[in-house]
Amino acid sequence: MNFSYKTLLLEKKTDTGIWLLTIHRPEALNALNSVVLGELSDAAEQIFAMPFSEIRALIITGAGEKSFVAGADIKEINALNEDTALSFAEAGQAVFHQLSLLKIPVIAAVNGFALGGGCELALGCDFIYASEKAKFGLPETSLGLIPGFAGTVQMARAVGPRRARELTFSGGMITASEALAMGLVNKVLPAADLMTEVLKTAEVILAKAPLAVAAAKVSINQAWDMDVEQAQKNEAQIFANLFKTEDVKEGTAAFIEKRKANFKGL
Repeated sequence: MNFSYKTLLLEKKTDTGIWLLTIHRPEALNALNSVVLGELSDAAEQIFAMPFSEIRALIITGAGEKSFVAGADIKEINALNEDTALSFAEAGQAVFHQLSLLKIPVIAAVNGFALGGGCELALGCDFIYASEKAKFGLPETSLGLIPGFAGTVQMARAVGPRRARELTFSGGMITASEALAMGLVNKVLPAADLMTEVLKTAEVILAKAPLAVAAAKVSINQAWDMDVEQAQKNEAQIFANLFKTEDVKEGTAAFIEKRKANFKGL
């Protein structure tokens, strides 16, 4: 596989199957443009095709100490018209949706500014750990716009519609501690400890059955589009489907035999 990109760095971080994807446009505070979105889509396709034996978790972060992703590239946005703006928004939404379809956990390690498209990218991940220096916001209304990469949808689901309205209408920035208090962020850490803690959490997840983690991700994501009764039926079916796997037999046998399970993702 070719992991060579102009605006991304994709590397295997540990022998246990944790990979790190870094948005790498430090000259533009890692702002998202069409090239970045295209390469993110390509990377997601390659990751999707990789077996559990190669990849078990993905961490996304930004290059440098100042910015995770400072937003979408304003120069590119300025040149859009109604038709190209629709294509641009749909491309961003499609890329972030690809992350939700990956069978592995995707963790955002937000090391700095996560504004506009950067905040939307973090929202597209399964959960978020943030540096104390991180700042979050959806400032699009100050440009005469609204978020276009599913920000109004995902933010409302993350923190509730009232807080989402306040953040989106005002276009203001919030600190990492404020983001933690409202449930946008899972954990806030000193900058020097951010990646260490993300890796530690990823390793905890890696000790679990990979097909079960993948199934839990599917069930949680699908529940958003269902009423409670439908979501429960869906969960029950996904639960039952796992009994076709060897990992269920291994996990339950290991518990009975009081030994560590050896999950293979089969």
